[in-house]
Amino acid sequence: MRFYVEDDDPNPWEIFFNEWLTSDEPASVTGLVLDRWWTWNDPVERMSANYVLAQLAAASERMPLLRALFIGEVTDKKFDLSWIRQGNYAPFLAAYPLLESLVIRGGPRLSFGSLQHQQLKTLVIQSNGLSAQVVRELAAADLPALEHLELWLGWAESGGDSTIADLQPLLNGGGLPQLKTLALRNCDYADLLAQALANAPILERIKVLDLALGNLSDVGAEALFASPAIRKLDTLVLHHHYLSDAMLDCWASIELAVEVSFQQFVPDDNEGEEVYPIAISGYLA
Repeated sequence: MRFYVEDDDPNPWEIFFNEWLTSDEPASVTGLVLDRWWTWNDPVERMSANYVLAQLAAASERMPLLRALFIGEVTDKKFDLSWIRQGNYAPFLAAYPLLESLVIRGGPRLSFGSLQHQQLKTLVIQSNGLSAQVVRELAAADLPALEHLELWLGWAESGGDSTIADLQPLLNGGGLPQLKTLALRNCDYADLLAQALANAPILERIKVLDLALGNLSDVGAEALFASPAIRKLDTLVLHHHYLSDAMLDCWASIELAVEVSFQQFVPDDNEGEEVYPIAISGYLA
């Protein structure tokens, strides 16, 4: 089921949602997708995801089969990710202990607190600036069923102020015993991340490492290439990168399945310095 509010809709999102709750459909729905839940004329409190998360949590008894939620799946491709105001997901997750998949788009005001959930298998956060606080909360999370973790870390100008230190508990492999896919995407410190991952204990557990959409160069790629643990993966994803042709030839020479599409070329800024932009620093497309 998908919910979407147009700019000229005279009624707020809750009107549509509450009308839908009176039908028979909520009892059998297994997944919800929330596009825009606000208009530009709405007051600030209705622009926050807390506005819809509270109503979803209150409706948990009406949706006993809900297993998947995608919140912020904004279809306007000219919409900056940093304009999607997120919220606190702790009450929502507590209300849905059987939820298996949560996809969140947008990073501002996002929080989880002390995250514990027994059934969640997939967690994806698509952001152009994920805060260090959120990264620390997720790195310390207790998610025994989680198989797929995908974080778009972003860059500092959009609030992405995380560091390797914030990610270290995650790289050490704590709290995620079933993890198979680790995706740390859209990262503007991809070389440092690759160097930290090269000998990280988490590599002994996962099958897929995804560093797509970031600004990986030969510096980070060489560290990964020299890592014996990397060779044991099923798949390494480096889509959108700044690797040289020689480095690409190195990856092609081994048996590991490596996705190295979308090679970038380093542009200069106004002062002639080389810059390495991430794929999604603002608008999604």
